[in-house]
Amino acid sequence: MNFLYLFVLVPLVMMGVIALLKDSKRIKQVMAVGATIQLLLSFVLLVKFLDLRAAGDTAEMLFTSTLAWYEGLNISLSCGVDGISVLMIILSAIIVFTGVFASWGMTEQVKEYFLWFLMLSIGVFGFFITIDLFAMFLFYEVALIPMYLLIGVWGTGRKEYSAMKLTLMLMGGSAFLLLGILGIFFFSGAETMNILEIAAKNNIPEVAQNWIFPITFLGFGVLGALFPFHTWSPDGHASAPTAVSMLHAGVLMKLGGYGCFRVAMYLMPVGAENWTTLFLVLTGISVIYGAFGAVVQTDLKYINAYSSVSHCGMVLFAILMLNQTAMTGAIMQMLSHGLMTALFFSLIGAIYGRTHTREISQMGGLMQIMPFLSVCWVIAGMASLGLPGLSGFVSEMNIFMGAFMHEDLFHRVITIVACASIVVTAVYILRVIGKILYGAVVNEHHRELTDATWYERIAAVTLIVFIAAIGCLPFFPTEIIGDSLGVIVSKF
Repeated sequence: MNFLYLFVLVPLVMMGVIALLKDSKRIKQVMAVGATIQLLLSFVLLVKFLDLRAAGDTAEMLFTSTLAWYEGLNISLSCGVDGISVLMIILSAIIVFTGVFASWGMTEQVKEYFLWFLMLSIGVFGFFITIDLFAMFLFYEVALIPMYLLIGVWGTGRKEYSAMKLTLMLMGGSAFLLLGILGIFFFSGAETMNILEIAAKNNIPEVAQNWIFPITFLGFGVLGALFPFHTWSPDGHASAPTAVSMLHAGVLMKLGGYGCFRVAMYLMPVGAENWTTLFLVLTGISVIYGAFGAVVQTDLKYINAYSSVSHCGMVLFAILMLNQTAMTGAIMQMLSHGLMTALFFSLIGAIYGRTHTREISQMGGLMQIMPFLSVCWVIAGMASLGLPGLSGFVSEMNIFMGAFMHEDLFHRVITIVACASIVVTAVYILRVIGKILYGAVVNEHHRELTDATWYERIAAVTLIVFIAAIGCLPFFPTEIIGDSLGVIVSKF
């Protein structure tokens, strides 16, 4: 059996075990054990991958295998990973692991919640391990559907509205995506939907690429919060329970960036070159609009949600620069933002669970009351604004250096505009830190609150360790990314 199948089989087994249990404590224990196994498997995969590369295996994808699924339509379950996929799998495993501990305090409908949580994780892992267009689309849909119930049932605020808005907009993007996938398959002349086979043929006509590329990029871009199709994201983030927000922003939105990169850009390079100007404008707007949107928010979740629009817009912005430096930055940004935003949402959930408010005007002096959570918040904020030594600095430096390599006026101007988001990010991050953590205690009842529990500390420390590891040892992930990017960049 292909090692990659374990990433789908483990959560399936966990679902079967949890379905038989009634005690919520046992259910959480099963989730903790299963998530730990997945995290360990992701690092075993990394070691195996690096060993094969060191042994001289230069294949574009490793651990490849194909299982016939529906031969009448040439559909198969084809799996394989390169360095980028491996890093995305590790990111997903980290977020699932920390999300389990962020959900440890849940008491309502625990079994049902974790069953849908696992269904979402199956979609995410399946998406990153498959190299078949139809299977990729299937896992993409499997990842989206649980979000409706996770937000609509276990969410807060206008949860029904937010869940429906998210579902309708992402399903609309899926409709475009399905058209794009079918167009790629029929115009490529390939006998299967295997991405490697389609890329090897490289014979999609330019005329076809000019209409297939934009709808495919748009289909994935909706999930990546591409302007003006981003409006589902802030509401979805704000209403989702803590761990779902972590998965939503930390991993699910990365499916959009990864799909744009792996499918749209890789299979239709001519279309990409012809449409970069329009999409660079839209992604540039996402970057700066998301940052300014965060400045005017007063709700902690909405601040982080608009920040995610800006940071995910930067991923798509970098991908469209069509050079290795910027694209390396895009992948690093997916890793960095996934960890940072998961940390932010876990901390917001912990603070909200104690203060019962997310309004920054109703908080102050929390550093005196919750020192551990406050210090973690400062670290997350410094990473978000790009402090050297943390993951945000590495990704943004690669993105803006790669973008500025273009010598024409348009690319230089839009890069400068996107760079301005760094200043705006510093404004809202430092504003929130100063308002809620320092100064006088606004609400005297907050003095009676406690600091982080053991399970909240596990989630926060795990995320901080990886944020610092990327910031201090950036050469390790960038080398893994660089080996896989060469094949794709050579097409432009």
